[in-house]
Amino acid sequence: MSTLLIIDDEPSVRYSLQTSLESPALVVATAGTARDGIEAIRRGPPDAVILDVRLPDMSGLDAYRIIREIDARLPVIVITAHGTTETAIEAMKLGAFEYLLKPLDLNQFVNVVDRAIHASQISRQPVLYHEQQEPLPEGERLVGGSPPMQELYKSIGRIAPQDVTVLILGESGTGKELVARAIYQHSRRSQAPFLAINCAAIPESLLESELFGHERGAFTGADRRRIGKFEQAHGGTVFMDEVGDMAPGTQAKLLRLLQEKQFERVGGNTTIDTDIRVMAATNQDLESLAAAGRFRQDLFYRLNVLTIRIPPLRERIDDLALLLDYFLARMNQELDRRVTSVSPEAMCLLQQHAWPGNVRELQSTVQYALVHATGDTLLPDCLPPHLLQPPAAGETLAPEQSVDRVVSRLVQENLTRNAGNIYYHVQATVDRVMLREVLEHVKGNQVEAASLLGISRTTLRSKLRSLGLVVEKHLSESPE
Repeated sequence: MSTLLIIDDEPSVRYSLQTSLESPALVVATAGTARDGIEAIRRGPPDAVILDVRLPDMSGLDAYRIIREIDARLPVIVITAHGTTETAIEAMKLGAFEYLLKPLDLNQFVNVVDRAIHASQISRQPVLYHEQQEPLPEGERLVGGSPPMQELYKSIGRIAPQDVTVLILGESGTGKELVARAIYQHSRRSQAPFLAINCAAIPESLLESELFGHERGAFTGADRRRIGKFEQAHGGTVFMDEVGDMAPGTQAKLLRLLQEKQFERVGGNTTIDTDIRVMAATNQDLESLAAAGRFRQDLFYRLNVLTIRIPPLRERIDDLALLLDYFLARMNQELDRRVTSVSPEAMCLLQQHAWPGNVRELQSTVQYALVHATGDTLLPDCLPPHLLQPPAAGETLAPEQSVDRVVSRLVQENLTRNAGNIYYHVQATVDRVMLREVLEHVKGNQVEAASLLGISRTTLRSKLRSLGLVVEKHLSESPE
């Protein structure tokens, strides 16, 4: 259940907003003065606040400063009937989530409220999940106890306190935003805002404005000044997903921000200082993109200060049972079902699947299976059709046929889910297996491994780093 507080001195505005927004999933409270609203927040912070600029007992800006002292993570949406007022703009500069003009456009307003509540919840909901916890129906968690996940948790613990840029690498569906949130929640900035943006989901022409803001008249449709994420999250953290999809111009501005902690809004010439921590994520090979001239090399080096790699599900298949228990518990609540177990036959099919979509694909699979289940156990016929075609029992294949079938199946699974970067995903999978086998054969000797592979040691090291492989040395390497 989400909660929203409206602070406005006009009874008609409070009534209309409350009746428009209130639902079984959202409780809306109201206050007619700044002091009443502040007192309500002290008693128990809501998920978001609507704050009018002009109040009878205090200016909206003064009220906002007090609210921020109480809880800097609380998203505050400023509303005003005076479009040119500097008070609303100043509130945005101090970190308000958004400001809107009266009369409010209901569709726009509902969208902003939804985004504010989501931003509030992802900054507060714990990310790490333990078997003893009761899964909550809302939000997602990092689940797993396998050695690769234990290494991931240790990496989060090492990286979180270091107030530097972080690059998170992982395939689609592995949980890159969850890792970013875990780092944030254990960082020194955990009481400041956390804002996330998907660089691939926003048109190239709008991404720069979304990140850096714009001045009035900067482009067609820019009828007012807009405060961007980097200004809005001052003192906090900005998470940029799919950073490899940024346009060159936006990359240049991001580079300056990382180097100098300064930027200008689009269409402006005033230099703005900001204090934020940037975390970036991608499922692409940024090093290869930089080498090919498709991503700024200097920006890659700036982002690649601390790197953390999330293992794909196929590399931690031991976590499958725990993940299934977690998703069953969550989705039983969401779908009002009572499925409590998975049959051995269904589990065998799940374990044989390559999971190209990773944990996100598993979540969708469990949801599909619950909808089609008729009892309290998931059976094979509950699973999606593409999981019901394992290799025939006792079937023997020539080595080259076996390899062809594995690679073909991996490509087909990527095509089925309409994945991008298929070459990268398949090549990374092959490289990961090949490098691991060769290094195990030579007992971790990278000089010998590079010779057997027919590549330079520098190339080998680069591939190991990009794939997140850790080399265990059994013998001392030859001197370089």
